[in-house]
Amino acid sequence: MSVATGLSVAGNYFAQPLLDVIGRDLHLSASTAALVVTIAQLGYGLGLLLLVPLGDLLERRRLAVALCAATAVFLTVTASAPNALLLLTGTALTGLTSVAAQVIVPYAATLAAPAERGRTVGTVMTGLLLGILLARTAAGLLSELGGWRTVYWINAALMLLVAVLLRLRLPALRTTAGLRYPALLRSTLALFAQEPVLRRRAVLGALSFAGFSVLWTAVAFLMSGPSYGWQESAIGLLGLVGAAGSLAASAAGRLADRGLAHRVTGTAAFLLLGSWGLLAAGGSGGTWPLAALLAGIVVLDLALQAIHVSNQNLVYGIRPEARNRLNSAYMTAYFVGGALGSALTSAVWGAGGWRGVCLVGAALAAAAAAVWLFDRLRPLP
Repeated sequence: MSVATGLSVAGNYFAQPLLDVIGRDLHLSASTAALVVTIAQLGYGLGLLLLVPLGDLLERRRLAVALCAATAVFLTVTASAPNALLLLTGTALTGLTSVAAQVIVPYAATLAAPAERGRTVGTVMTGLLLGILLARTAAGLLSELGGWRTVYWINAALMLLVAVLLRLRLPALRTTAGLRYPALLRSTLALFAQEPVLRRRAVLGALSFAGFSVLWTAVAFLMSGPSYGWQESAIGLLGLVGAAGSLAASAAGRLADRGLAHRVTGTAAFLLLGSWGLLAAGGSGGTWPLAALLAGIVVLDLALQAIHVSNQNLVYGIRPEARNRLNSAYMTAYFVGGALGSALTSAVWGAGGWRGVCLVGAALAAAAAAVWLFDRLRPLP
């Protein structure tokens, strides 16, 4: 299940280290190329809102398999795109159906014993984060070997294989909400009004993931620019550095199982803020700035993962019978934050460069820390 989540979301992030080469191949400006990242996250957010709640209505294995197979089809649209319109269409549709990952995460939480839910979610989320980060590495390396389209063709084949394996290996599971689809969607949106824990954690998640998206959208422009002059394969290797943050997932899950989710969140929020100081120091090129940049990437990704797993553990514990809808509501806010982050990057990069990007990232991290402080000062009954 961990591998399946990683491969599902990977297709939304292949473009990040390839923005420059995709732009040259399809004759796109930097701002238009950056829209590929925004469109992927908006498609994913729409899928979270419209498709993930179906896990509380349909048999979950069948839903996960169907979404994985559809993702494979839409990856081929992106791989064969001759122009910006088809590229963005394929990207949006891939994002829409790659929410299979968010059907699988609450599926795993439901199968786990309550005392092991945090660790189980952490394990599956490790796969998801590795998919997000290693997608960049795979994209950079395969682009050097066979062009930017290669990674999309390969991922399409892997997603078909995943669909088959999920069908063979997962147990059937149905937890019906007893609602028709329109009522199911309404009840998902109503959860924001009904559950204050969901509201607070959704805002915290959205702000932290917005900062993550700011970093990974802008870093390709920084590393390919005059400060560093890296090729696509080298830029993609930064994903290996960020993957160190996946180690936080299991640890954060285990601490959440021990009732320490709030402390983990607070520590991670301030680490997130501190990471932007390191990242800002890495904008000029050279050995020491590069070391600062790499350290900032590790700290940011570690902090993000700790916040995310802690958030999910608390959100999943609210109403177990509505776990897919809770996940839909939380993750929709989470990826809307990501889309906002990449859109802000597109606007800020041209005007303020890396320094402007770091100021935006630091402001988002400061807002996340403020939300956590508010949560501690105004605890829920």
